[in-house]
Amino acid sequence: MAIEKMKQVNIYGRLEFIDGAVDKCCKSGIFQPDHLIGSSADAHKFELIKEANIYSPALEKLAGTLKSAHIQLPEKSPEKSAKGIPPIKNAEVMAAYAEGFADKFNSLQHEKTVLSQIMAKNSNALEQFEHFAGLGFDLQELFACKFIKVRFGRLPKESYAKLKMYESNPFVLFFPCTHDNNYYWGVYFAPLENADDVDRIFSSLYFERMHIPEAAGTPEEAVAALKAENMEDKRKLDELEKSFLEYWEQEKENCFTAYAGLTRLESHYKMKSFAYHYHDNFILSGWIPANMEKDFEKELAQLPGIKYGFETPGRSVGKAPPVKLKNLWLFKPFEFYVDMYGLPNYNEVDPTPFVAITYIILFGIMFADVGQGLVISLAGWWMWHKKGMPLGKILKRCGISSSLFGLLFGSVFGFEELLDPFYHMLGLEGKPIHIMNSGTVTAIIVLAVALGVLLVSAAMCINIYSSLRRRDWESAVFGQNGIAGLIFYLSVIMGGLCKLLFNSGFVNTPYLICLVLLPLTVMFFRETLGKLAMREKAWKPEKWGEYLIQNFFEVFEFLLSYITNTMSFMRVGIFVLVHAGMMLMVFSLVELMGPVSSVMMVIAGNLIVIVMEALLVSIQTLRIEYYEMFSRFFSGDGKPYKPVNATTR
Repeated sequence: MAIEKMKQVNIYGRLEFIDGAVDKCCKSGIFQPDHLIGSSADAHKFELIKEANIYSPALEKLAGTLKSAHIQLPEKSPEKSAKGIPPIKNAEVMAAYAEGFADKFNSLQHEKTVLSQIMAKNSNALEQFEHFAGLGFDLQELFACKFIKVRFGRLPKESYAKLKMYESNPFVLFFPCTHDNNYYWGVYFAPLENADDVDRIFSSLYFERMHIPEAAGTPEEAVAALKAENMEDKRKLDELEKSFLEYWEQEKENCFTAYAGLTRLESHYKMKSFAYHYHDNFILSGWIPANMEKDFEKELAQLPGIKYGFETPGRSVGKAPPVKLKNLWLFKPFEFYVDMYGLPNYNEVDPTPFVAITYIILFGIMFADVGQGLVISLAGWWMWHKKGMPLGKILKRCGISSSLFGLLFGSVFGFEELLDPFYHMLGLEGKPIHIMNSGTVTAIIVLAVALGVLLVSAAMCINIYSSLRRRDWESAVFGQNGIAGLIFYLSVIMGGLCKLLFNSGFVNTPYLICLVLLPLTVMFFRETLGKLAMREKAWKPEKWGEYLIQNFFEVFEFLLSYITNTMSFMRVGIFVLVHAGMMLMVFSLVELMGPVSSVMMVIAGNLIVIVMEALLVSIQTLRIEYYEMFSRFFSGDGKPYKPVNATTR
């Protein structure tokens, strides 16, 4: 339940031994290179190693060719499964093979595509010609007419009946060929000088013109010719498909072998691009998980001519290490939400467990129903196992939480008395919480706000701990989410509650001065105090006037955020009431219906509530996480841990 500890690795030696070091780093699958040499005092003496990448273009071409043919690329290509991977020195051979294979493969694909396009074009023409069977005209002679315009197309049946209105016009003549329940397919002719007028008349009758391909003979003869041509093209396509499959079966193993080898070479190139050299020496720096140090050291110890060193990241390291989250199975799905906001800094606290626990609890409270919760869990199971959606794993856990809180509220698909026998077995008179009672409504809202105070305070405590780890004294001690902010926040709330509930004189002048005004003053001067704590010489602001005005408005914003963030948790209680109210409305409609329709209404109402409210509750819970809690302790500026791997792209 934390961020994986990292170790910085520095590998150096004679330049002639760099390929062995790079190969070991790539094969390990745990080494992430970084330009860490920039932190060295002698960095100016070193230059990046620059080599031509002669194999990456071939790999891209090969991968693109296979993808266009819908051939599944191997996710991993370990050397033991790819027989005869050529060594690195044969990069030119592999690149040449990949280029040749891709060209031959693309050529066969192109022939197939051209034939398929011709067949599709002929099938379209065939469909059009069949509508004009029985026309009796030679199409070639018809299209050769110079003084008459010919228009093929279809006319709605209603419009065909209206042609009688134009019997007096000798140029409005339509020759029907075939018809169905809605249209007549046919042709009309018009002299050149009258073509525009005739076209307008037929356009007003909703004539839809069809562009018939030129062909010799009658439509029947054209249909026969096209069918014969399609049969021949189909034979050619089958032969081409057979040749295509034979070629693929013949070259499949070699193709994946080349793909594996080029993938390995590309990983070498990526790794080598992070290495520096100075005359005949090189240095390669990067990161590995701390728990893999011994295994990695054993691999490096086998290499001749190199030296290496491991260093724990700290203030002496110029760059922050990459971040790899490590969480229990219960919390791990919620890394999806954390990653949406951004990864934590290496020296921050991983917020995933906090997010997981609070999200599950808040979702369950706002959507408390035993039956509907089980449906959500089943939907989450289907989303993850059938569709691979990360949100599905989250919904599985949230649905269980909804069912557990549903036991407190006594709701099963909206039925409020269904669990009464269960409560009687436990020695209770009925369900523990009656949501719609007048007294319960007020209690739910108050408890929701109290939960908000607890979670906001917990977020501040996490920030204090995280900031202390980073030695950020301004954030940990003097900031609005530090010790000063926490004292001020809790003191105001506790003082207000004592005054409101007990009219206590506990909130006296010393209380206000020590626990309210003093923390507020500390927050006002947080930047200056933070610099003093860090022993910075330039702790004074350049312009005191601007400093005071700016901090006044920032502190005012802090005070508003305390109020709005706390009151925002009222939505938790409101959603509890909304859920109960929606189900009450559903059952109010059920009472107005008959036996069969009432069952349908219960099912439909539950489905609508599940879909609509699950979406709303998910969004609102995520909003609370991001705006009311995340922003208090989480920067989200960490960089992900992405090691170079010789077997994957």
